[in-house]
Amino acid sequence: MSKARIRDDVRSAIAVQAARLMAEDGIEDYGLAKRKAARRLGLPDNGSLPNNAEVEAALRQHQEIYLPDDQRRRVAALRELALELMHGFELFNPHLTGSVLSGIAGPYATIQLQFYTDNSKAVELFLIDRGMAYRTSETRLFLGGEMRAVPVFTFDNDATEVELVVLEARDLRAPVRASAEGRIIERAKTAVVETLLGR
Repeated sequence: MSKARIRDDVRSAIAVQAARLMAEDGIEDYGLAKRKAARRLGLPDNGSLPNNAEVEAALRQHQEIYLPDDQRRRVAALRELALELMHGFELFNPHLTGSVLSGIAGPYATIQLQFYTDNSKAVELFLIDRGMAYRTSETRLFLGGEMRAVPVFTFDNDATEVELVVLEARDLRAPVRASAEGRIIERAKTAVVETLLGR
């Protein structure tokens, strides 16, 4: 067997194991899932790791085989909640992203929303005025040809974590990536989420 074939088989095995961890343990971080999968298989956690697209494909396959009904119900419920939140936050031009949009949301999935506004302080005041307990942080995204740190507000809605990533209004005209080489982060406005839910 050629070295290339062995390398492909290793990548595939890690992708399948990482997908199982994401589906059953609720791990949302691709990097963490891949490293844990490699260790479980007794393989080095560098060099031959699959990319995120390979893990996502394995995850979709796992969910279709083992959890088809549960997965459909979970995603529909999370999208309903996301839509309700989007209507509540319509002032900030919310867009749904992440695993809830893509349909691969696990048992502990976070609803991820991107806001497009030139007043990030208004988002914080909106949360304060409604008495919502939240946490603040930052994330780095590749926007308009440069890496930028952008504010993130996180809160819990019952048992579901909600993450609000606040971008500038102009960022809606350009692709958003986690890194310069990364895939474009898919996003959907309210009308698209309504269509996904058959409205």
